[in-house]
Amino acid sequence: MSDSSPSTPDQTAVDRALIDAVQLGMPSTIADLSALVRIPSVSWAAFDPAHVQSSAEAVAALAEATGVFDSVRIARAAIGDTEELGQPAVLAHRAARNGAPTVLLYAHHDVQPPGRDEDWDTLPFEPTVVGDRLYGRGAADDKAGVMAHIASIRALTEVLGDGFDLGLALFIEGEEEFGSRSFETFLAENADELRADAIVVADSGNWDDVTPALTVSLRGNVTFRLTVRPLEHASHSGMFGGAVPDAMLVMIRLLSSLWNEDGSVAVEGLTSREGMTPDYDEAQLRSETGLIDGVQPIGAGSLLSRIWWQPSITVTGIDAPTVANASNTLIPEVSVRVSARIAPGQSAAEAADAIVRHLEANAPFGVVPTIDDIDTGNPFLVDTSGPIVAATKRAMADAWGVEPVDFGVGGSIPFIASLVESFPDAEILVTGVEDPHSRAHSPNESLHLGVFHRAVLSEALLLARLSSR
Repeated sequence: MSDSSPSTPDQTAVDRALIDAVQLGMPSTIADLSALVRIPSVSWAAFDPAHVQSSAEAVAALAEATGVFDSVRIARAAIGDTEELGQPAVLAHRAARNGAPTVLLYAHHDVQPPGRDEDWDTLPFEPTVVGDRLYGRGAADDKAGVMAHIASIRALTEVLGDGFDLGLALFIEGEEEFGSRSFETFLAENADELRADAIVVADSGNWDDVTPALTVSLRGNVTFRLTVRPLEHASHSGMFGGAVPDAMLVMIRLLSSLWNEDGSVAVEGLTSREGMTPDYDEAQLRSETGLIDGVQPIGAGSLLSRIWWQPSITVTGIDAPTVANASNTLIPEVSVRVSARIAPGQSAAEAADAIVRHLEANAPFGVVPTIDDIDTGNPFLVDTSGPIVAATKRAMADAWGVEPVDFGVGGSIPFIASLVESFPDAEILVTGVEDPHSRAHSPNESLHLGVFHRAVLSEALLLARLSSR
């Protein structure tokens, strides 16, 4: 893969050496990334935690092999006030020297469940290069983020040696895809090792495969299980259908109350935000999402405002008889998993209360819904006025040859609000290894290798420049 960055008269000798180091290191970087992708490190409760442990051990070995850290360890923390431990994370630390700043590099090594193998064109845990993309679960989200940090440190060390002044903290989480349940405890227990002047979160995207982006806003999230049980037991649908409300009827009616006719959210108390958005037309939306011809987008306002600045509600799973196992039965109970995204400016707790009130008020036929297993994460807005943010944008422009876009993201990274609360003086830099066609969380997840190369170079340039301050 050749993806050399543009040469400019302003490049220093260190810049040019970093460009060469990143380029020459890409084959081994991609090989190491592929080895991580082969580990099925799904952090969800229903999956084998041994794989997450194996993934943590592999990441720790990569960090140790850089030779720059004073300490590298695998650590776990309690989930809230319970005795249950969260999934293993990797924590490495190097003290700053001669007054240089410290940068915390964050990514996560756990992945989403793969879904059905038949929905993939390649096996989900067998990394496969097709054209300029590497396919596999976690290839983009977020094992590429892990390797962006490792590869940039390798390049930095090759060019500056291991005596550079920059302080580094590396935090590779093991349960981001399962709600970061032990995150706040982990921050509190390891605050001294995690404290930094800047925090680079390599877990977002870019405007497209030739234009970088710095994520400056994220929606929050409220996820929960919704259950309705109108019957004590199943009954024959022909004998009693038409007089007795079954669980599917109740659930369909209740869920339909969540949206207006145009598909926008109809929950009183969920707020939107006013904000600028770049030009983004329906053709680009269709290209990036696979929206089928003839199917219309939902919502109101500009397309990006619907994704960045407005709430949304999605049903992501349902427990009910499958079509293959369907019988002529009035179903007594149905459960669904609901994922709501919250606009910046509203707290997740306030949004959760509004959704619960709506569901309780709109349940039909006197059914009392059960709402449990609630997870929340607050939205996030970046302060872009700091000098390290400016340095990051300059590094991106130099690595990509294109000025970066300030980017809003419809998805959520709930722990960022916790980082801000724990380290209020740190500048937060949400960077990305993905592009709009990466399909994170979906079948055929992939990483654009050119985007990955430029993301590594951006970070290497930034670290070198911060070290020289």
